[in-house]
Amino acid sequence: MSTSALNFEVTHSCKTTKARVGRITFGRNHTSRGPIETPVFMPVGTQGTLKGLTPEQLHELNCRIILGNTYHLGHRPGPELLKDMGGLHSFMHWDGGLLTDSGGFQMVSLVKLSEVTEDGVKFQSPHDQSEMLLTPEKSIEIQNIID
Repeated sequence: MSTSALNFEVTHSCKTTKARVGRITFGRNHTSRGPIETPVFMPVGTQGTLKGLTPEQLHELNCRIILGNTYHLGHRPGPELLKDMGGLHSFMHWDGGLLTDSGGFQMVSLVKLSEVTEDGVKFQSPHDQSEMLLTPEKSIEIQNIID
């Protein structure tokens, strides 16, 4: 097994359909919250919450990972609050895996609220019209705070 930051190992495949079953690991062993078996049910917790389901219900569904969105988390609840809460896991009362994106998808999905510049993408918040310049460095900073 490789020692790169993120690994995907195919554990089974179908010769007919080419469907694959695999495992996502981090480093040599697993992600910081354990290995993630695929295919996987990964609900979206855009702003640090899943509407209509509790963490206990997600565990009952054998959910192992939740998708978070760096752009949205950077606006609401915001990196300061997430840092004060001890990161996104603590904020959500979630002990499973989290996957966050860079925030770049929003430059397409929120094209009317964004402007691509030499430095990054300038967004206008749809909630309070405040501006955020999302640079690669800012994205990593938010994700580090999210933990």
